[in-house]
Parts: sequence; structure tokens; C-alpha cells
Amino acid sequence: MSGGCPNTSPPSDEKRLTEAMRKQHDGYLSIDQYGLIGNLHTAAMVGMDGSIDFLCWPEFDSPSVFCRLLDKTRGGHFSITPTNSSVTCKQQYMPFSNVLTTKFLSEDGVGTVTDFMHRPRPKSRYHRHMLPWLMRSVEVIRGELTFDMECFPAFDYARAKHSLEIQDKHSVEVDHPEGNRVLEAANSIFQSVFIHWDLSEANSESFVGPQRAIFTPERLEHHDGPANSSNDADREAQTAVDPMDLRYIIGCAGGGSCPFVKFIPTDHAGGLGQGVTSRFTLQEGQRVFFIMRTTPESVIDGMRAEQRTAAEIDTYRLKYDPLVSLRMVETLLEDTLMYWLTWIRTCSYSGRWLENVERSALILKMLTYEPTGAVVAAVTFSLPEAIGNAGRNWDYRFTWVRDSAFTMYAFMRLGLNREAQDYMAFVRMVCGRKNADGGLQIMYTLRGGREMDELVLPHLEGYRGCAPVRIGNGAADHVQLDIYGELLDAVYLYNKFSNPLSYDEWVDVRALVDYVCDNYDQPDMGIWEVRGMRQNFTYSKVQCWVAIDRGLRLVDKRDFPCANIAKWRRTRDTIYEQVMERSWNKELQMFTQSFESTEMLDAAVLAMPLVFFCDGTDPRFVSTMRRIMLPPHKGGLTANNLVFRYNAVETDDGLSGEEGTFSLCTFWLAEALSRASKADITLLYKSQVIIDEMIMYGNHLGIFSEEIDKAGKHLGNFPQAFTHIALISAAFNIDRALKRTLP
Repeated sequence: MSGGCPNTSPPSDEKRLTEAMRKQHDGYLSIDQYGLIGNLHTAAMVGMDGSIDFLCWPEFDSPSVFCRLLDKTRGGHFSITPTNSSVTCKQQYMPFSNVLTTKFLSEDGVGTVTDFMHRPRPKSRYHRHMLPWLMRSVEVIRGELTFDMECFPAFDYARAKHSLEIQDKHSVEVDHPEGNRVLEAANSIFQSVFIHWDLSEANSESFVGPQRAIFTPERLEHHDGPANSSNDADREAQTAVDPMDLRYIIGCAGGGSCPFVKFIPTDHAGGLGQGVTSRFTLQEGQRVFFIMRTTPESVIDGMRAEQRTAAEIDTYRLKYDPLVSLRMVETLLEDTLMYWLTWIRTCSYSGRWLENVERSALILKMLTYEPTGAVVAAVTFSLPEAIGNAGRNWDYRFTWVRDSAFTMYAFMRLGLNREAQDYMAFVRMVCGRKNADGGLQIMYTLRGGREMDELVLPHLEGYRGCAPVRIGNGAADHVQLDIYGELLDAVYLYNKFSNPLSYDEWVDVRALVDYVCDNYDQPDMGIWEVRGMRQNFTYSKVQCWVAIDRGLRLVDKRDFPCANIAKWRRTRDTIYEQVMERSWNKELQMFTQSFESTEMLDAAVLAMPLVFFCDGTDPRFVSTMRRIMLPPHKGGLTANNLVFRYNAVETDDGLSGEEGTFSLCTFWLAEALSRASKADITLLYKSQVIIDEMIMYGNHLGIFSEEIDKAGKHLGNFPQAFTHIALISAAFNIDRALKRTLP
């Protein structure tokens, strides 16, 4: 997939492309005009105008370095943009990878910006360790283009001032065993992917740029939010504000024609320190490669005294501060391409939505935190669920038990069992850190921490002026009983499709089922994390039933010991009867949102047949589903084949204002229709229509946010793991229904 920007005549005041593209949305790009790159530790959002507007560094939940996405003036950005605003923009991922290319086309020339973060190639001969660098390659493949490069960091969520130093004739004097090695390019993936690149050393020259820009932020003493965390690893990651540097490598065209690049210190309105800019012209065959990273000096200075030996410092530099050259960074790009290609080739899905499923899998993999196997719900924070002052802006840079369990299910459905195994290790870790009452928290930090104090950043205006901007998440201490069903369903499938549970894992499962049996009848805050009163939500009760049911199935399948099995069976049946009696509205012929809200619909009940609480053909469920498919003014939740999670105006969720349709719920409706089609084949056709239309709402790269507004624009945090999980599940199960039905 690729997308484009409008090709308009240059305005009279020669506004740059960035300004022209952002004019429509109050100085911001639309959320769906971004792509994502990442390295399983952090991720950056790259706009179609060539600007990185969001990056938390060095981890997903670290403070932002670039955050123009949430404040167009103060937030900071790193842009590489043609000076000619009449160019046409195209953006796409390189095949089977998370390497992003943004192409600019004009009558005068065609240029490409290639963005990626390094991932080591399996069994790489040269770079077996991940280099935590942000890398941007700029090249012209036809004619000539002039680019403006701007790098204006805004450290610590744009709270910390920084100083700028530009070192000239920078070189790193360190003995490197492979410093003079010429990496072989024969049979390189570049020869097939970058067919316009001339890899012949005889015909082209390159050299490391003579300048190095060093940005050194002040260390502020905060006394709230992450600074108060009692988890040392969380506190270190969530307060990391380290010096960073920017370097560049020049690639010359055949015959020795080289571009000229020079860093110029530049003030920026609203900034807390100087940035660097550079205007340079590239002709066909010329390239500039920018590298941004944490400075090696700061890493070495941060080593403990016992680690700061000459041998340890040399080892660090050999691994993470190698001598750079154009050939070296080409190899890093090739390694990254091969990493993603090798990974996605293990995907077993081969249905009609192959491209969309594979892209969703690649996005979910990018949202995985490699050190622990946790899955971040989204890489962003405080993107609004409604434009205005509704206040529905949340920080999603944590791992929800619910989202991660669904992700494990999605990976297993695609045959990607390694990720399921990694997440099970995370589950074992959090099961060892239960609450005092034996339950789990609904979310954890990426390292298994429990503290996520919610903090408002009043100095940031928010996306398109939608304040407040929040970091941390006040829902961390919510009671949400549905998480046990989602988790234990994933564990059950893990035992079935991946690895048999060990006895120790069974002991953890048994304890969780016992907890559900003792607490299922308590009101909670529900899957949607309402900030109003607690209720006995129907979806939560269904998932409590799932938790106990999966525990019973494991006993049956594996003969695990269970002294409370009779209690489990009684409780499971009690929950089922309660849902059928107290959540069913006979007059309206529908399952309601909760025992208390007897006239409110909730799209979460679409999951009933998906978790086998009832069959998709059950008359009660079909009646509920058909009511959900009605438009809101007729008592339903569906508009233009897009589904609202509930009626935000009439439901007491503790917040004000409206919100967009919920993408997860639309995919759930498509899958539920396919399950109901056993009794009515026309519903299968309807399910195809809905999934195809919903996929159409993905952006030009096949990425989805949390919600879609009335105009078809993306709302909420981006990319949203939950949405991509639901796409995979719907595609898998609708495919299966089609194969079962069609000749």
C-alpha cells in the first residue's frame, strides 16, 4: 500500500511542503498520515511529509525527544522535506518489513527518504548486536531535488532545556577489528530492492561528514509521576533524558560528484534550545545518511565504577560505537530487512486478506518489548478520542493483560509461537507479583512494574489543541474482572497450539481461577475502563465464565490436580445463568451493557460467540447483534458499517462529549456475523462487506488507530494493537467460514 499528498501549484509565498500539508488540521498532520518504524524497544512516527513527529527514547515509555504530534510549536521534530511544495508524496513499507520509504516526486526530480531502526540479521556475520540508532537515508534517483533538514529535539516531554555543540572534523579514535573491512555486496538484497543504487566501489565515493551535532539536555528533578516509581528499572527507563548526537555520511554519485551538507545552529520558536538545520541539493545517485543516537560518552559516563574499565569501555565501543561508513550502514539496512523478512516468513496465514494480516502482524511485532515479551497497547500517549475538549486522552505505553493476551492469541493463530512463548514468560513474572488479594493488576509497565501515576503536562497544547496531555495511567488500579477470561483463554490456547503447560504454570492458573470464583460477583470498571461508577458489566461476567471454563478444560485435557473442581463447575454455571437472566432485556430482545444499565447496548457483547459463551446462531445473540447493527438514532450502535462501543452521550462513563466509532468493535461485528452465518448464509456476505470496508479505513500503510470519526479520519492512540489483533482474528475466522461454505 502507498499513499500520496496532493500535488498543488507552489503557493506565492513559497511555503514548504510541511506547512502546506499541515494547514488543513491547525498545523498538524492527520493521524492517518503517519507510518511507524521501531526496533522492539521504541518506535517513531514518520509523517508523509518526511517529518518524525513522535519518538520516545530510548524505550517505549521513556520521555519524548520529538513530540510535535502533541504540540506543533514546542514538541520538537526531525524533518527531511523537499523545499518544493509541489511534489507528490508516496509512502510505503519495503516488502515484508518495517523499513519505511517516503518518496517525493516532481518534474525536476524524484527523491526518497528511507527510515528504519536497526534489527540484527539472524546469524549476521558482522553486527550481531542491535545498534540503538535512528537512521534516515536521503537520496535522489532521478533529476535533482533540494531538501531542508531540521532537527529540533525537545527532551523530557519538552520540559528540559538543552545545549547544542557542533564538533567539526569529528572522528572516533578507537581500534576496531573490522574498521577497514570492505563488506561484500555480492548477491546483496540491495541489488534487487535498491536497483538504482550503484554498489560499485570503483564508481562511487563516500565519506563520513565532518560535523557532529551534540544535544545535551538538562537533568530536571521531578517529584511526581515516574520519578516516584519504586521499580528501579522503570524509574531509569521512564526518566531517561540522555545526550544525543546527530551525524551524517555522504554518498557521492559516479564520477566523484558529492553533495554539500553543513549543520547550521538554529533557534526555534517555542524551543528550549537550539537545533540544527541544513539545506542541501542532491543529484541523481547522491545520498546522505543521517544517524541519531545516545552519545557513547554519556553511556560510558553512566557506567558503574566497577564497569568503567578500559576493557569494558573497549567492548562497549566495539559493539555499539563502531566506525561508520556508507557500506556499514547499508549493511545495517540489509540486516534489518532480512530480520523482518525472516520473521514474517514463518506466518502460516494464506487467506484472502494476506497482505492486511501480514502488515498487522508486523505492526504487532513492532509493539512488542523484546526484553520481557510484553506488548505495548500503542506507542503514543494522549492522542484524542474526539476532537475538542472531551478529555478522552490517555497514555497507552503500557501492557494491558487483556491486549497482550489477545496478541498472544493472534500470534498463535498465525503460527508465530515464539512470541507466545515470550509473553508466557511475562505472565509468569506478573503472576509472581499478584495483588494482596491474589488478583492481578489490569496493566503493568513493560518491565512488570505496577506504578503508573497519571500526570498532566499543561505546557503541551495537545493534538490540534485537544488537551489535556497525560502521561501515566490512572486506570492502573481499576478492577476489571474480564482480564482473567482473556488471559486464561490465551493460556489455554498456548497449551493447545504452542507448548504444554508446566506444573508451576498450572499452579498459577489454578490460583487465578480460584480468585475468579471468589470475586466474579463484584462490580467493576469494565473493558472500556469507565471512570464513572462500578457496575456488573455483562462482558466482565462473560469473561469470568471464560476464565473458569478454560480452567476446567485444562483439568480435563491434562488431568491437572484441582481440589476445587466442583466449586468451579457450580460457579461457572451460576455465572451463565446470571447473564441469561439479569443481562437479558425481554422487551428490547437484547443483552444489555450491565445488570444495572438494563436499556443500554454495549458492543462488547459481540464477543460472546467469539469466546464460545454461546453459539453465533443463538436467537438471543442474533437479536442483540441485529440491534447493534441499527443506526444510533434507532437505538443501535452502527453508522456507515462502523460500530460505536456504546452510546457515549447516554452512558455514564465518567467523561463528557462524544467519541468516534471503535475499530475493534467493527471487526468483532464482522467476525460475529460469520459465526452466525451457519443459520443464515446471507450474514456471511455481510461479514465480508464489513471487514472489507473496515480495512479500507486503514491508512495508506494498512495501519489502524483506536477509533474512526464521522469523516473517516483516525482518532485515538496509534497504532492500536487491539485493532490489529481484531483484524487478524476476523480475517482468520471469516476465511474459515468461507472455506466451509463455498465450493
